[in-house]
Order: sequence, then structure tokens, then C-alpha cells
Amino acid sequence: MSENCDNNCGSCGEDCADRKEEKHDFRAALNALSHVKKVIGVVSGKGGVGKSSVSAMLAVTMQRLGYKVGILDADVTGPSIPKAFGIRGKAEGSELGLYPKQSKTGIEIMSVNLLLENDTDPVIWRGPILGNTVKQFWTDVIWGDLDFLFIDMPPGTGDVPLTVFQSIPVDGIVIVTSPQELVSMIVSKAVKMAEMMKIPVLGLVENMSYFRCPDNGKDYKIFGESHIDEIAGKHGLQVLAKLPIDPKISAACDAGMIELFDGSWFDAFGEKLAGQINPFNESEEKSMFRIAVAAEGKKVTEHFGHCVNFMLFDVENNQITKEESVDNPGHKPGFLPNFLADRDVKVIISGGMGQGAVDIFNERDVEVVTGASGDARTAAERYLKGELKSTGSVCHEHQHHDECE
Repeated sequence: MSENCDNNCGSCGEDCADRKEEKHDFRAALNALSHVKKVIGVVSGKGGVGKSSVSAMLAVTMQRLGYKVGILDADVTGPSIPKAFGIRGKAEGSELGLYPKQSKTGIEIMSVNLLLENDTDPVIWRGPILGNTVKQFWTDVIWGDLDFLFIDMPPGTGDVPLTVFQSIPVDGIVIVTSPQELVSMIVSKAVKMAEMMKIPVLGLVENMSYFRCPDNGKDYKIFGESHIDEIAGKHGLQVLAKLPIDPKISAACDAGMIELFDGSWFDAFGEKLAGQINPFNESEEKSMFRIAVAAEGKKVTEHFGHCVNFMLFDVENNQITKEESVDNPGHKPGFLPNFLADRDVKVIISGGMGQGAVDIFNERDVEVVTGASGDARTAAERYLKGELKSTGSVCHEHQHHDECE
């Protein structure tokens, strides 16, 4: 407890042992049909520094490295991500949720501009509505299976950034700056907000750092000398990239062709992010996997597509380390096998299963074990001991055709 404590915990941000006020958990649940491994926020203390173009290039960099990537455009009043990727048309939805639009190279994108009748319509909403809209982009959008979700944040430290940091499990942020002297103060504000919200700052990106003359190859500091190294040193941060003023980047964004940008500024940072997704060596990866059991409660169900829920068991070194139940989200033909494979399931156990589902699991390298019965956890443990072998039981009954396949 601070010596200046007035016992008013409601107005205090300190995390002390004497705190009397109960902490509230504002985190929102990710859509049940989505699985996102890493969430990276791209922020700036002020507008006009190229935050959206940096968000786009980071996403493209990770896509080029072979990862599944999405962009959540949280800059609700100034959305520009769809235009940078040349995305037209409106996002569609169903009773399951809202589907993001896909770019030419497969990047999943959701933005308020994909919901407005005209993309030039202004968004004149107050802060709480803006924040709730962004939160719904997390809870209601069916992102599918993503390695990285980049959030293009609005500038500043207002309602929307606060909502994102409180509601969404952000793994780290990248702060975008420009070379002006006043940036030091603005970056400090963004860093302090991240510290207060206990979110790691992955590093700084200085945009518009210099202009390289095509005639003589010399670099000119249009906005004056850079202060980025000084600022990074002050806060103990890494400078991830210094981006030039390049008319080709602006032209690519205006033409909706940002996926074709030519530059390696983020390659090193991309490799570092990739290491966070794949931190284990090959032998360690093989010792960790997930088993799914088609179930009714905690009992193995007779028919795969008829199951009430799936019991998921995380396995490490041949031992179950985690158990959870996931409701059956629906049984459109071909949907459930992909739903489970996208959640890193390597083994599916069921009483019976249609041949169509078996074929899809085989295509996704998921081992199928049929003919099981009884307690779901026991079935998973028997599989790990080598005692549960598949009988190859395939459902042929007409009444179960749609559900099982």
C-alpha cells in the first residue's frame, strides 16, 4: 500500500495486496468458430503517421511467410484497410456469425466499411458504441483458424484502444511513429498506457523516416533528424523498422494493391513473430497434440454428427494435461471435420462416422478412431495406451446420412 493511500480503490490503478475492490474481468469470448493464436495491436499516439499501411504490410509479411493472417480494422471512424487491399462488396453473415472478407492472397479482413451501405458514409457514433463495435468484431466474426490477427487501432489512448486492451487478449503492440520532435511525448503516452494495461510493447516503427532520391541514391531527412533510437533507448524498446517515404507504397494502397509491396523492412520482425508461433523443435511438437471425442456430455456418442459436444483433451508426453468441452456448432455437410482440424485436433474418436467426414479428416491429417463407447476421457486414455483401435465403423443408415457426413 502506498503511504499516500486514501483507501479509495475505485480511483486507483495500483495492484497492491491491500486492494479492497474486487477486480472485474472485461475480457470478451472469441467467437466459438474461431481460433486465433496471436493478437498483435498496431497503435500510434497521433493520426497521420501511416499506422494502417504498417498494419497492412505486417499482415502481408506474415502471409508471405506462410501463416494464416487476419486484420481487424478497429479504426472505426477512419477505416482504410479494405481500400488498401482492394476489397469491395459487403461482409455477409448467418445465424453462426459474421464472415470476414478475404483479400487476393487470403488475408481475412473485417472493417466497419464492409458493413456500411456506402463506404464514404461517415461513422458518427459516440465512444461506447465505437468500442462495442470493435468488441463485436472479436465475438461475432468467424475468423476461422488464424496464426496472427493484427488489430489496426485508432490513434490515441481513448475509448476504443481501452476497450480493445480490456476485452481482447492482445499479445503485444507495435507503436508507429514519425521523426518529428514532438513524437517523443506521444510515444511515451502510448508506452505508458501499454504498461498500465500490462501489454508488452514489441517495438517501434518509424514511418516517413527518410526519402531516397531515385536520381542520386542519397537519403534526405524530409521531417528532420530521427529521434527514434533515443526514444527506444529511453523506454528499453527495439526499433523494428525505419520506413522511407516511398510513393510506391502510397500508390499501392490507393490502388488496393498493398499485397504487392516491394520491401524487406519487416522480414526480421516477421521471423521473430514466427518463432513465437513455433517455439518447439520437431521432437517436442510431436509429443504435444489434441484428441477430440464426439460426445453426449462425457460419454462417447454413437454417431459423429449427432454429438451434443466434443470433449477436447490436450496431450503432452502421452499424458492428458487439459480437458474441455466444446458444444457442437452445427452439422452442415463437411463443416465439423474442418472445425476440429482448425483447432489443432490430431485424433478424433467416435462411435461411428460417415465416409464423407472420414475422407475430410484424412485430407486434414487427422487420425480417425471409430467403434468407441463409454466414458470419453477413458476412451482417450485407452487410445494413448494403444488399447483403443479403430473398427472402421462407418454410418450407412439413411436417417443419419446428413449428420454423419
